[in-house]
Amino acid sequence: MGGDLVRLELTQHKATEDKTKHFVLMEISKERTYLAQTGLIGEGLPNHKTEFRLEPRVYELKPDSDKLELRLEAPEANGLKVVKIYTFRRGSYQIDVGYEIVNQRQVPLDAHAYYQLTRDGKVPEAGMTNIATFTGPAIYTEEGKFQKVDFTDIEKGKAKFVQKAKDGWVAVVQHYFVAGWTPQNKEEREFFMRKVADNLFSAGIILPVGAVAPGQITRIGVPLYAGPQEQATLEKIAPGFGLVVDYGWLTVIASPIYWLLELIHRFVGNWGWSIILLTVLIKGMFFPLSAASYRSMAKMKLVTPKLMKIKEQFSSDRNRMNQEMMELYRKEKINPLGGCLPIMVQIPVFIALYWVLLGSVEMRHAPWMLWIEDLSTKDPFYVLPIIMGVSMVIQTRLNPTPPDPIQAKVMMAMPIVFTFMFLWFPSGLVLYWTVNNVLSIAQQWQITRLIEGGKQKVS
Repeated sequence: MGGDLVRLELTQHKATEDKTKHFVLMEISKERTYLAQTGLIGEGLPNHKTEFRLEPRVYELKPDSDKLELRLEAPEANGLKVVKIYTFRRGSYQIDVGYEIVNQRQVPLDAHAYYQLTRDGKVPEAGMTNIATFTGPAIYTEEGKFQKVDFTDIEKGKAKFVQKAKDGWVAVVQHYFVAGWTPQNKEEREFFMRKVADNLFSAGIILPVGAVAPGQITRIGVPLYAGPQEQATLEKIAPGFGLVVDYGWLTVIASPIYWLLELIHRFVGNWGWSIILLTVLIKGMFFPLSAASYRSMAKMKLVTPKLMKIKEQFSSDRNRMNQEMMELYRKEKINPLGGCLPIMVQIPVFIALYWVLLGSVEMRHAPWMLWIEDLSTKDPFYVLPIIMGVSMVIQTRLNPTPPDPIQAKVMMAMPIVFTFMFLWFPSGLVLYWTVNNVLSIAQQWQITRLIEGGKQKVS
């Protein structure tokens, strides 16, 4: 029916639950609906509800061939002969989908072609990371750039996107994988998104076929990319197609981080060790800022007893207490915000790294060592989260105790809260956070030791 693509298995990627099976990107089943449909618009032309015929025989990509072509014939109608053609290529996730139209009429044919992806609104593989990622249609044009659209907005008729342009593509994005129609020409095109049934949506693109003169044969086609979000591959598919790996406003930082992570992996060959080396490099890059922060905190730790004494002495006079504290900071040459500002500068980088690790399909089912067999899922024995929690406790002990009792209790509770959160985080993210904590502890301990040793010598 329609010559639709109704099932697509990715043989290089394993299923989420049963790793003995292939990952299925497209299918029609009781659990889900996801298919690629095409059709022609015009009198007597076939659409996605037309019954096509495929010559019965075995179709396979033979060892001595790099291409496999399937020709599906539509019933002849009103002097028009139409063949739908699929072209598969070895080692490629891109499928060429097109039509061969023979106009046997006595008048020219003016038609359009549509290419759409139809799927339900369910978020796939929610249990893989327990972290929400975007699932839904996306459009890219030079005018509107990258635009994501929620299924709920389509259902309510509130979807906002560029509807006409001379460039661009349309795709359906989910965690780690994407399917998208990517026209290669610069012809005027129309984008559409609509609800077609309960919890079923279509997103697609309409292109002109062009005039087909009597007796003329014309061919049109649009590539369909359906596969993993491998960034090196996506960039070659179409302008802006790499943006389906969405880092949001941190793209300008996250993209170089991913490039560096992938470069390290070329030499190391293991994504777990690549994460560790990347964390070390980033930590080294921010060493001067971190050192300034830890020096400030070490000095704060030394004067904390004096701060507590001032607070007790002037507890009834808040203005005097603040004056005395500021005088102490001036005397000891301490900036009370010195421990915070350098860390604040680093936060966007660490958040960007977080999204790189969360969004990289290379982490999916990628082992590290020992019991960590999949960096994209939680630690099955919760060892890494517990180590991370212990490292946070040590960091808290190295930091100065806040003068405010409530703040002190909050700081002591943070390791417990973070450990509980990280129990269900992907192992790759927990590994990055743990290594970063260990490096921070080493740096902070060394700086504190030097400052305290200097103070003792002076006294």
